[in-house]
Amino acid sequence: MYKRILLKISGEALAGDKNVGIDPAMVEHVVSQLVELHNSGLEIAVVVGGGNFWRGRQGTNMDRVTADHMGMLATIMNALALSDAIEKKGVPTRVQTALSIPSVAEPYILRKALKHFECGRIVIFACGTGNPYFSTDSGAALRAAEIKADVLLMAKNVDGLYDSDPKLNPAAKKFDKISYMDVINKDLHLMDITSITMCMENSIPIIAFGLNSEKGLVRAAMGEKVGTIIA
Repeated sequence: MYKRILLKISGEALAGDKNVGIDPAMVEHVVSQLVELHNSGLEIAVVVGGGNFWRGRQGTNMDRVTADHMGMLATIMNALALSDAIEKKGVPTRVQTALSIPSVAEPYILRKALKHFECGRIVIFACGTGNPYFSTDSGAALRAAEIKADVLLMAKNVDGLYDSDPKLNPAAKKFDKISYMDVINKDLHLMDITSITMCMENSIPIIAFGLNSEKGLVRAAMGEKVGTIIA
């Protein structure tokens, strides 16, 4: 159904049950699906968060700019871990960073990213937008617009978008499809408002799906009716 996809995965998701650091089993779960999609012919980009190492100011009085830059550095560790795991399965990758760290990864350059897709590489974007006060969700929406992704896949710890937290409210209602504006007006916390607005303005559909479900990523990318579609 799609030719080019962008996956947004949080750092917390990569931690699995460990809650902190990187869980090799979860990395394998994600990477095996990315490789399957790559082998089926899809062009794949990934934006990864860093919350498994550092999240915001973590209750300190640290300056917001400093804390956000620390968060960006955390995303690089996750990006390198994903890159290493993917390449061990024989699929080439490139990590591009919004902050310049040339001894570790390429700087983000749109034309290079597009060339990597042509060469059959999975591109992993780190450091969000490269600016403080913007989340990695904003980075995902921005990169999806820049590379003209057909869809933004949001990996969640539940199987879609609900009107309340299903872990706290057993009667929570799951949405099969919902508009961008309803997500904002209902304050559903799928992504921050900046990210939702950017996707809306660029007509990029979002699919929120359960990362832990059996081949949830593959099924979402192949156009099966899984999770919640925001469009």
